[in-house]
Amino acid sequence: MRGSSTDPTRAPGHRRARGTAGALATAALLLPLLGAAPAQNATGSAASTLQRAFASASARYHVPQTVLLAVSYLQSRWDTHDGAPSVTGGYGPMHLTDARTALAAAEHFGEGTEDARGDSARPALHPTARIPADSQLPPRLRTLTKAAELTGLAASDLRTDEVANVAGGAALLADAQQGLGEPLSADPAEWYGAIARFSGADDTATAAAYANDVYDVIHTGEQRVTDAGQQVVLAAQPELAPDTAQLAETGLRTVAAAGTECPKKVSCEWIPAPYSQFGNDDYGNHDLGDRPASQSIKYIVVHDTEGQWDGVLNLVQDPTYVSWNYTIRSTDGLIAQHVKAKDVAWHAGNWYINAKSIGIEHEGFLAAPDAWYTEAMYRSSARLVAYLTKKYGIPLDRQHILGHDNVPGPTTSTVPGMHTDPGPYWDWAHYFALLGHPVKQTAKKGGGLVTIRPDYTANRPVYTGCVTAGQACAAHGSSEVRLYSGPGETYPLIKDIGLGTTPTTGVNDLSSRVSTGQQYAVADRSGDWTAIWYLGQEAWFKNPKKYPTAVAATGSVVTPKAGVDSVPVYGRAYPEASAYPSGVPAQAVSPLPYKLLAGQKYVVGDKVPGEYYYAVTFTTDSHKVVVGKDLYYEIQYGHRVEFVRAADVTVARSGR
Repeated sequence: MRGSSTDPTRAPGHRRARGTAGALATAALLLPLLGAAPAQNATGSAASTLQRAFASASARYHVPQTVLLAVSYLQSRWDTHDGAPSVTGGYGPMHLTDARTALAAAEHFGEGTEDARGDSARPALHPTARIPADSQLPPRLRTLTKAAELTGLAASDLRTDEVANVAGGAALLADAQQGLGEPLSADPAEWYGAIARFSGADDTATAAAYANDVYDVIHTGEQRVTDAGQQVVLAAQPELAPDTAQLAETGLRTVAAAGTECPKKVSCEWIPAPYSQFGNDDYGNHDLGDRPASQSIKYIVVHDTEGQWDGVLNLVQDPTYVSWNYTIRSTDGLIAQHVKAKDVAWHAGNWYINAKSIGIEHEGFLAAPDAWYTEAMYRSSARLVAYLTKKYGIPLDRQHILGHDNVPGPTTSTVPGMHTDPGPYWDWAHYFALLGHPVKQTAKKGGGLVTIRPDYTANRPVYTGCVTAGQACAAHGSSEVRLYSGPGETYPLIKDIGLGTTPTTGVNDLSSRVSTGQQYAVADRSGDWTAIWYLGQEAWFKNPKKYPTAVAATGSVVTPKAGVDSVPVYGRAYPEASAYPSGVPAQAVSPLPYKLLAGQKYVVGDKVPGEYYYAVTFTTDSHKVVVGKDLYYEIQYGHRVEFVRAADVTVARSGR
């Protein structure tokens, strides 16, 4: 909820009388829609309609404009998305939630029926998701209804009109402030408690993390051009000191974070996935381990849930389902941990990657073009990932911070069924900036390597199938760049032979796409077009000098050893047969239908030994980590990473 799940009339520590919803609505109806607004913004240029809307709502509801701007930035980075809902049914720049309306209009629930464990010996059951009744939705997912009551504005206007939406958010903040017995002060420092309540969190830690993020935005200031082309500016106030003592008046619960593995600056609670045994000697829904002592943790895998928070938590607590280590709530960034880092969750669809990774689910829906992810969730996720990568020595790059869509199929038969989340609308550039490792140029222009880096807002490739198969998705910023078989959009799209299908612009078709942060070796250039080595072929993408979609990079590359025409590519780095001890069946080192061809180059991520975690029984006495002598290189082969044997290739440094 963006307001509160606790009745504000019962919050402790009241010092002043609470205003009523009726009074706020009456006041709203008596005032003009825009009111008096400044003619210029902080940059001296003419204020946009949206900037004026913040000024008007501030005057109307007596909420400091600084607070409104900062809250809205954290909710949506001031974007409206043409009235389309977010992943939790949030509408407009204030992210007013009407989840049932949003869910009823969606057609995609659930990621599919693949075995996320990535081991055919242990298939998982997948319950069918359903749209919950309105009464079953928590208040944090129904704030638009409350805003309509406070303002007297129609729910349809609050969903689609940015001016009305900002007014609705201001009314909710004013209502929260008065519900705490606080005055409608002009001082932004005196709104900490109301901001905490507005977050929708039902616990103090999550609410405080949200409020602190809002004040961080105020301290640093922000300015950007929104996806609708409107400039919005928030001037920095670095000396502002919020009244954090107000948190004690909110009446929110205290979450027991005992047992969680999270950084101190996030709210984290323990909702364990069950390690339990059931019929036919089966068990679920993860494996006990001893990482990193037994085996290193090399990857973070970023997922989206394709489902609503409460339903997703039900799934991870089902022993017949799969598991993951963490889930992050979209509305406020609350983190729930389910599986300890020492243990192996079943989340990636590739057993090798599962055994070497930590999986993080983000509440959201991939196949809606404006199903963007909230700033609160981005920031919470980035803090968690920064903490985990430091703790386990995981490099902060795109060959170690993987999307689920970058995880390779472990065998040829699994390649077509691998998952495609978090999809083309996850803002990898923004995410890595929050991680403190922005995606940037690291070599002189014209070098041998490139890092994919389009302008997220301006980059709007056409996708289809978000709602109806074959129909175009709504225009939206994207982290991904499309690939063609020649230097122009009239050439066919690049084909992925592992999928065995004709490539399309479908939102889930990864055959001809590269993503922000991924690195590739340059194969050729022609005018505004650059070719890279991709899936064993030259793949061309538009990369104009004035508006580049990639930047020059440095790194190491592999190519087949001299005199070898091609070498096999693998979806997992398993040991050679002689490495397996008695009692542990040797796993097939089976190549995929791909080849690394002579003269082609692919960027290296890691050099790793072949490794297999044997865990097929509920009791752990037979569990073993098998490590071989054969070494592998992880490479950025296509949209997904793959592996090649070190004995088959030569490594060289590229870029300058």
